[in-house]
Amino acid sequence: MLIRAAQSTEAEILSELALRSRAYWDYDEAFMAACRDELTVPASKVESLRTAVAEQDGGRILSFSTLEGSPPEGVLGMLFVEPDTIGRGISRRLFEHVIATAHSLGFTRLSIDADPNAEPFYLAMGAARIGTTPSGSIPARTLPLLTVIITERTVNNETAFR
Repeated sequence: MLIRAAQSTEAEILSELALRSRAYWDYDEAFMAACRDELTVPASKVESLRTAVAEQDGGRILSFSTLEGSPPEGVLGMLFVEPDTIGRGISRRLFEHVIATAHSLGFTRLSIDADPNAEPFYLAMGAARIGTTPSGSIPARTLPLLTVIITERTVNNETAFR
């Protein structure tokens, strides 16, 4: 598996991957329609969102992430994985890549507005729940608000990143 910077020409592929990944959790059509705009990656923002992709040999994109904001505090804006690859460690490797990249850029903390179904993954990766935040797509819905502190220990996988 190769982790690399995404290209603006891949924006539509990434947006559709995000929708498939979110739909994995059996959300209904109305919910998915309400999320479409929020899960769309504009081609014009692929680079500024620091979008990274994990692809398998042959070029199939399996996962992608965005690292947003300016140091020292930023946001893990998106991290989605193809549903047929869930449980294979791809999200873990991409998350570790995001943490290492964030560290190299001078970030010391990332916040994550997590889908409730993704919260256990982030907690297992060393994030901590610090509250809730309003959904950007669904009125009156709240999401777990998580944070991960970036230190030499977290970058070197000496904590929960196993």
